[in-house]
Amino acid sequence: MQVNMSRHPHPSMLVAGRCALPERQNRPPHMANILAAAPACFHCGAAVLEPRRWRSSVLGAEREFCCAGCEAVAGTIVAGGFEQYYATRSAAALQPQDLPPAAIYDDPDAQRQFAVRSGEHRRIATLILDRIRCAACLWLNEQWLRRLPGLVRVDINYATHRAQVEWDERETRLSRILEAIRAIGYDAWPFDPLRHASLERATRRAALWRLFVAGFGAMQVMMYAIPAYFDGGGTLPPESAQLLRWASLALTLPVIVFSCGPFFAAAWRDLQGRRIGLDTPIALGIAAGFGASVWATVSGSGEVYFDSISMLVFLLLGARYAELLARSRAARGLDRLSRWMPSFALRLSGEAQEKVAAHTLAAGDRVLVPAGERVPADGTVERGCSSADESLLTGESVPVAKAAGSTLIGGSVNVEQPLTMRVTQVGAETAAAAIARLVERAAAARPALVASADRIARVLTYVVVGTALLAYLGSGNPWIAVAVLVVTCPCALALAAPIALTAAAARLLEQGVALTRSGALEALARAGDIVLDKTGTLTTGRLALARTERFGSLGEQDCIALARALEASSRHPIARAFGEGPCAADVSALMNVPGHGVEACVAGRRVRIGQAAFCAELAGSPAPGGGERTAAWLADASGWLARFALEDPLRAGAASLVQSLHAAGLRVHLVSGDAPRVVEALARSLGIASFAGGATPQDKSAFVQRLQGEGRVVAMLGDGLNDAPVLARADVSIAMGNGSEIAQLHSDLVLLGERLGAVPEALAGARRTLRVIGQNFAWALAYNAVALPAAAAGWVGPWEAAVGMAASSFIVVLNALRLAGRGRADSTWKAASTSSFLSRSRSYS
Repeated sequence: MQVNMSRHPHPSMLVAGRCALPERQNRPPHMANILAAAPACFHCGAAVLEPRRWRSSVLGAEREFCCAGCEAVAGTIVAGGFEQYYATRSAAALQPQDLPPAAIYDDPDAQRQFAVRSGEHRRIATLILDRIRCAACLWLNEQWLRRLPGLVRVDINYATHRAQVEWDERETRLSRILEAIRAIGYDAWPFDPLRHASLERATRRAALWRLFVAGFGAMQVMMYAIPAYFDGGGTLPPESAQLLRWASLALTLPVIVFSCGPFFAAAWRDLQGRRIGLDTPIALGIAAGFGASVWATVSGSGEVYFDSISMLVFLLLGARYAELLARSRAARGLDRLSRWMPSFALRLSGEAQEKVAAHTLAAGDRVLVPAGERVPADGTVERGCSSADESLLTGESVPVAKAAGSTLIGGSVNVEQPLTMRVTQVGAETAAAAIARLVERAAAARPALVASADRIARVLTYVVVGTALLAYLGSGNPWIAVAVLVVTCPCALALAAPIALTAAAARLLEQGVALTRSGALEALARAGDIVLDKTGTLTTGRLALARTERFGSLGEQDCIALARALEASSRHPIARAFGEGPCAADVSALMNVPGHGVEACVAGRRVRIGQAAFCAELAGSPAPGGGERTAAWLADASGWLARFALEDPLRAGAASLVQSLHAAGLRVHLVSGDAPRVVEALARSLGIASFAGGATPQDKSAFVQRLQGEGRVVAMLGDGLNDAPVLARADVSIAMGNGSEIAQLHSDLVLLGERLGAVPEALAGARRTLRVIGQNFAWALAYNAVALPAAAAGWVGPWEAAVGMAASSFIVVLNALRLAGRGRADSTWKAASTSSFLSRSRSYS
């Protein structure tokens, strides 16, 4: 989208020349009167000190702005076709401010820490959006960015204010994306856990101040209300009673102006947009109660309820603060991968050590990882022997042994002895960062359950306002209308699904399962069939030597040593089946015949290993009979020497996986591209009644489609490149974390380790999540169905209504947080990461 900025220049170009207001502490005494009388800026709400200087047409009327920056931002928004933003926002925007140049984020070294390649010319990064005031701000950013040339994809998480952007480097740069966000008055920067935590603390601090003011006001007003409550005999003089009313009004005013600010701002913007939001009934109830009490105080007649209003606001803000903490706790589990990466590393230059920031490491650097500290990047062990706690990424509670050549995962804990490692991946390229991106992608989407809850909550708000109006007209009592507006709880409906889903996703991540698509939990919970792949899923995908059958005088170990010597230079999977060990000496004239085998001269005699036909040419006779599907033959000019039976061993948890799935009520199917008789043998050994062998990727997809045609909800567990089509076809798909990248991209969940037991755990977690969401919906609907008529009948007063409304939200939030409860895996992984060495890592906790 091209926007003419000649009249509306970029805000950063106008900051120095705009009319800036003096700082509050430096304003002269008369400034307060001037500001009070000045009109408000249509964009940011600040006082307009120079009327008619900066004006622009917005929403069909001429609007005043406080500075050229706000006028430019408003003009850019209108020119882009997003004028409706001003009708739907629930809070005024912030003033443009001086910002660092966005070009610094185009530096390749800087992008290593937060951006990753998703294609030959594409990159992905997660951004934090700042200066956000309401949901309309997020909508504006999302719609604005989608029109930006070169931006392939943008997903904005409405709960965390994060945006995941993917762009084509040939058409745009990250700095242009950031500048586009700044052009409409906001700011963005690459996701930084420390900076994000700082913003969260500021938000909590502001919410806590509002809660404190409301609580302090409620206590003080209650003290002034007690004499009137206990004055049954009219002993309180009228002058004293009126004085107490005025004192209560003065104490309640800060509660209304400061603590209730978010309620009123959101309701006002909703009414301007001709819609009713979740805060509208609350704001109407508070305003009506306060207005009636003020009139009673001024006129000296009627009842006042300043104490009820203050207590009502305190309870409402208490519920909101609890909701904020619950959201933070649920979302914090999704950030554990980024939060636990260490801040510093010990880089080695020869034998010298240098303490450097972890983000400055590069591939090829040598790093020392002391015992008890976290690994700063992905890499391989060069020297040392220890074990690593990888539960952060895989969910495995038992530390994994590490020796020279072993792979180290960034963020894991070196448990026992110091290790020297060679860095292979840093920053956004690490395994932890890749999983974090998958999880962020799922969190940014809005599943159907959340959308449905929002629709129901919005309908309920209209019902509440209508019922309150009818209750007032029928009774003539404004306090009945206030009780109706307050007692109902659309918030409980709106919270029923999002917090439960976020908590469940965090819990799955702790168990070693990354949720990559938001709607997967619902589909997994309803799955009735699961299709399993064989190679690399139920089996390790690595051939191993099962047994050796000798045909000559050569001993078994000598045959294996001879085979190992012939296969030493080969990269074929069969070559790795012979493992490490002694090799025959004096090998020469080595020749690899692709698709057939290997020939060499060993101690002066020609020897071959490979297919039976290839070896038979040298042995001079047909191969002895054998029933193994996968075998390697060994022969020389004198005849046959040995046959090596090879097999792909089952994973340790394969049998228990099938048993657990059967126990959960699922029909289990085994579909593989291996020979039908091999697949049948494996299926019968595992107790799987439905199986198919020799299946192509198209056959696997057709198998799943046939089950879906029977009305079944089908899950698929696979790992390979050829599993991608069937993973995409299934209702819910699970990929092995050590499988191909394309399989992970087409899957809904990713197993981060090799523990197959995580699959039934994920299934149980998904079903539990759906039960909790159902309980939340049932409670919220039942509560509102009972509370609304009770309040309309006058059986519930405003104060009791506030208690009920707060309790309803509390119950929903606490029930959802049960999904984040600690279980077996969590009780052991911390213990597993404990060593006799004290941690010296600044990020280890």
